[in-house]
Amino acid sequence: MKEEYYASPTAAQSSPAERAGFIRKTYGHLAIALLAFTGIEYYLVNAPFAQKLAVSMTQGMSWLVVMGLFVGVSYLTDKLARSNNSEQTQYLGLGLFVVAEAIVFLPLLYVANSYGGEGVIQTAGIMTLLLVGGLTYTAFATKKDFSFLGGILSIGGFVAIGFIVCSLIFGFSLGLIFSSVMVLFAGCAVLFTTSNIIHHYNPNQHVAASLSLFASVALLFFYILSILLRLGGDD
Repeated sequence: MKEEYYASPTAAQSSPAERAGFIRKTYGHLAIALLAFTGIEYYLVNAPFAQKLAVSMTQGMSWLVVMGLFVGVSYLTDKLARSNNSEQTQYLGLGLFVVAEAIVFLPLLYVANSYGGEGVIQTAGIMTLLLVGGLTYTAFATKKDFSFLGGILSIGGFVAIGFIVCSLIFGFSLGLIFSSVMVLFAGCAVLFTTSNIIHHYNPNQHVAASLSLFASVALLFFYILSILLRLGGDD
């Protein structure tokens, strides 16, 4: 069953109507995921327990535990979203990932909302959407296959995790340079995922494709907001 699922023709090999439908569904699901994330995050940031939860998540080694759990949840939800058992299973994966992402974002967004200055979150959101729009246009306009970025992203991801873990263990700040590098990393991830949507995903993988793209967009937003907060703190 699983082998047949991945052996089916890609969207690029399908009819124009089927390919257009796949792309429309993928970006439609991405939009819904972003709206759901915004709604959940708005509730969390403004909840009475927001400060207590945000602080408890980042005290001591708690953030390392949170990140470890998030990596595990990310692996599980990606498996669910790629499942060929049922669409319900795929949507469960996407929904769980959106909730997990919203929880992980809480400390940063709580700080941004409370101390970051007026409009900093909205500015980061607009900048993220503009960058994603530009990268999406690049992938679709050039029709180039950016799958070669996969290996680079895998290695870069492990290196980034290593730096994050070391910073938590040894107590040093990653700083503005790290956040800037991660913006570049996330931008490459958006380009890589968009390229895969064009060239490699199957027409029935719109949920998995939207989850992957949502993860890349969220990562980009996270580090753009981190940079804006750091720059604002230097004023």
